[in-house]
Order: sequence, then structure tokens, then C-alpha cells
Amino acid sequence: MSQSRTQTTFAPPVMEARRWLETADFSEQPLINVSQAAPVNPPPAEMRAAMAAMMEEDDTHLYGAVLGNDALRTELASQWARHFEGTVSPAQVAITSGCNQAFSATISAICAEGDEVLLPTPWYFNHKMWLDMAGVTTVPLDTGAHLTPDVATAKALIGPRTKAIVLVTPNNPAGTEYSSETVRAFYDLAKAHGLKLLIDETYRDFDSRDGAPHTLVGLPDWDETLVQLYSFSKAYRLTGHRVGAMMASPAFLAEAEKFLDTVAICPNQLGQKAALWGLQNLSDWLAGERQEILNRSAAIGQNMPALEAKGWSLLGNGAYFAYLRHPYAMPSDELAKWLVHNAQILALPGTMFRPSDDPAGAQEMRIAFANIDASGIAALFARLSALEGLPLRA
Repeated sequence: MSQSRTQTTFAPPVMEARRWLETADFSEQPLINVSQAAPVNPPPAEMRAAMAAMMEEDDTHLYGAVLGNDALRTELASQWARHFEGTVSPAQVAITSGCNQAFSATISAICAEGDEVLLPTPWYFNHKMWLDMAGVTTVPLDTGAHLTPDVATAKALIGPRTKAIVLVTPNNPAGTEYSSETVRAFYDLAKAHGLKLLIDETYRDFDSRDGAPHTLVGLPDWDETLVQLYSFSKAYRLTGHRVGAMMASPAFLAEAEKFLDTVAICPNQLGQKAALWGLQNLSDWLAGERQEILNRSAAIGQNMPALEAKGWSLLGNGAYFAYLRHPYAMPSDELAKWLVHNAQILALPGTMFRPSDDPAGAQEMRIAFANIDASGIAALFARLSALEGLPLRA
């Protein structure tokens, strides 16, 4: 009997990891949860007050435009163009129900069943899940020791059914920030082969670099090749309101609109209004949030020597993430469960971010520090440094 697309797709990793907690005992010390890269705190008080007023507006409770509200599209286009030092019009912006929906709509507008998409490893697992459910073949693009994709390696993987290349920068799960030269090289590669370049920039507000990380929207006809994806969830803590965006050509957005109309009809109205309010009023607050994340990233580096003495190594560190190689003979999917019960740490194993036949995943762990501050990071590293009784890799 044939199986459905969902039946042949792996279970959501974050939900799977949460089930590990059901039989754990936290009576001796509290859980340190570094499994999910999403803020658990609500939006700032001033935004919530503004949202309360928005609830009294009639159109908050009605259908809106499929591609999003004009005011939000206009404001995001203006700020996006300014940040990336280029030109973006409101007609090149669509608002979506979160960034995952933006990715799904993009793939649906690009690919037919059996087409191929290059996806760097370690990958963001929801990207892989959607490609599987869409019947699109994922072509793993190894990112090497520095967790940065190489254009020559990518070029060798392009075949007659390749339709797109995906980049995530700052990267989830690795934390790596791709240089402007790397991003431009992939743009040129995609353009030369008639492919789409998808860049998921969910974490762009927490990039450690000042100024534009790349200037692709300053290139002529950039929207013929480039599709940029974004999320308001991380910047303004709007995770429950599901507001994302995509930047592409108006013709491409017209294709994506078919998907968006079928799946959600329109983005959440309250979330869109809140996102617009945030863009217009919270720049200073967001700058403070960015600095806090940069401080946490610095704390990762400051605490690494203790782990390095135990055989760990830091592979990537940026945005919300630290990506580590552990020294143990136990594969990471088993280690992650062991840590819940023996160190009261919930982290995701590298096996969730790589193909099942890639041995690197068994040696890697992702630490998402969106919800632990510098003192929490110190406590996490103290627990990891104190681990005993685990056999080391030969």
C-alpha cells in the first residue's frame, strides 16, 4: 500500500524532543532548555498595549489581501531597501503566515514533483520536511569544516532538474554568517544556470555585522533570480501570530499567491498590524535585543575553553545558535536523550540536521540560546564540562 507524503516525512524534531521530557526527573536541578530557536517571552509591553487597541478595529477580524496589507508591504519594502542598500518596491513584497509558509509557497511556485533543490547541510529541518512533502528531491550540499557552502561544490551538483539553491544566513542550525562574497557568488551561480536563489534571513536582525550583509537587491533585475525570506517572529517576539515575508518579482509573487490563498487566504491581521507597529516604533528596542544576543554569543566563546579541555569543539556561533562537536562514542541522537535524564539539558542532536547516512550528524549538537542569558550559558557549560561516565570516541 502506498504511503502519503506526510507518512514518508520524519516527525517534527522539536516536538519529538519535547516528548523526551515526559519521563525525566527535574527534582534535583531545573531543566536547561536549548532546543528551540524562538523567544518564549511575549512582545514588549508597549507593543502589547498597541495590539490591544488594534483589537477594537473592525478590519482586524476580517479577511485581508492574500499578499498582505499594503501599509506593511510598503514599510517593509522601504526598510529592506535601506538595510540592504538597494531597491525594493511594495509590489516585490508579500506577507505570509510565518517564514515557513514563505518557504513552502516559494518551493510550490518553483518546483514540480521530482525536481531538485540544493540544500546546505546541516540544514534547517523544516526546509527538508517541506521538500519531502512536496515530492521535491533534496540534494545535500556539504558545507565543510567551516559550515559555509562552496560555490564550486554546488556547481558540481546542479543537474537538469535542479530548480533552486537555498541559503540560510545567519544560519540555522550552525550560527554561521555567510560573507557578502559567498552570497554574491551563489547569486551569480544561480543566475548563470537559470535557477532561483532562496535566502532565508529569519535571523538577519541579529547579524553581528553592522550594515548590509550583502547588497543583492542593488543589482539590476535582482528579482528574476533572488527570493528573500524573512520572519517577524524573532525580531518582535510575534511567534504565535505567524507573520513572515518574502521578497521577489511581482510575477513570482502572483504564482506564490495561488498557494497562499489556498492554504491561509490571508496572513493574520493582528500580527500584521503589530509587525507594522514594530517596524515603525521599536528600532531602539530591537537594537537592544540584538546586543543581548551578541552578548550571549560572546558568552559561548568565553565558556568554550572549559569544554574544549573535555574534547568538545565549537563549529559555529552566531544569531541564536552555537553548533558543537561532542567527543563521545555515543551518537548524538542517543546523547541528547541521555542529557535530559542525566544532566537535565534539552538540546537537539546533529542527526536532526543532516541526512541519515551522513556520519557527521552523530558527532554534533545544536545549542539554541534564545532563552538563556550569559549566566544560563555558564550554567549550561558547567553541566556539560562535568559530564562523567561516557566513553570517548577513539
